Amino acid sequence: MIKRLFITFLFSISILGFAKAQDVQYSQFYAAPIYLNPALTGASELTRIGVNYRNQWPGLDQNFNSYSAYIDHYIFDYNSGIGLIFNGSQESMANLSTNEIGLSYAYRLRLGEDSYFRLGAQASYMQRDAFFSDLVFGSQIDIVNGTVGGITDELNGIPIDSRYSFMDYSFGGMYYSEKIWLGASAHHVTEPNISFVDDQTSKLPMKLSLQGGIKFDLVGGTRNYFTHMYSERSISFAFNYKQQDPFSQLDIGAQLFLEPLVLGLWYRGLPTKNGLPNNEAIIGLVGVALESGLDIGYSYDVTASKLGLKNSGGAHEISLRYTFLWGDPKSRNQRSRTIPCFRY
Repeated sequence: MIKRLFITFLFSISILGFAKAQDVQYSQFYAAPIYLNPALTGASELTRIGVNYRNQWPGLDQNFNSYSAYIDHYIFDYNSGIGLIFNGSQESMANLSTNEIGLSYAYRLRLGEDSYFRLGAQASYMQRDAFFSDLVFGSQIDIVNGTVGGITDELNGIPIDSRYSFMDYSFGGMYYSEKIWLGASAHHVTEPNISFVDDQTSKLPMKLSLQGGIKFDLVGGTRNYFTHMYSERSISFAFNYKQQDPFSQLDIGAQLFLEPLVLGLWYRGLPTKNGLPNNEAIIGLVGVALESGLDIGYSYDVTASKLGLKNSGGAHEISLRYTFLWGDPKSRNQRSRTIPCFRY
């Protein structure tokens, strides 16, 4: 009971902006490509539509849901990708919701016969809404008896129903060849103010990330004699490092692609004896990549932090993506090299 009250208090102060806000993170980060790095806009060199949903820590009294939807398209004549993304998250304690709609653009530059560089940017309009009447503060918690009650003056000067909007900007770059990729991105570069309190500042910290990996083809790939479609057999190793003050984190793992089946396993955290502990989760994934262009993925996070799997319930995540060639193929150039990233 005491642990749940303590967690409740921490969530309360973070919602009000007294603690620095952190971005939603997806375990299937390559299934949310524009969210990961604006440079991945149009990276499929086709037209792509996708959705992501994450239910984090369902074992707690309060729930945390996040979702993302996007569409992007590659314009061959201009070596450019354009995209539209919508992100949202909901935290039940203060009925806090964050919504974002953004436009992204990426340009692909050819560096050599088998190497490319993509540069991308994104501009977003964001809105935060909260209803504070159900919040619980430290002054209302009786640690000895494990009860909650009493009156607090923490909300003086804060509207019970609050809304705040602002603009946000992100940039990214990605180098890739036939087997490797390496990218970096910066989100919230202007560190906008997200405080609900008048005349106070609570900056959304800039998030810096570095992602990369390598892909190996395995023996056993086959080509259909009638359709000439190649059945891929490969294994990829990748990492995704994130730093957003005051936290840093590393996702590292592997995905095995035995077309149409995808199996993945990776670890999230950055073990250290000093500073803040952030051993967060071990993640397993299963997905299918169909010839029709439809990709479906499901992953589950096994909580590895002190919060514990029994208390948190882990995290469930689902992704759907449909990729297709839009327009008349005869009026387009031949498809160029696509990024050999993780599929999810």
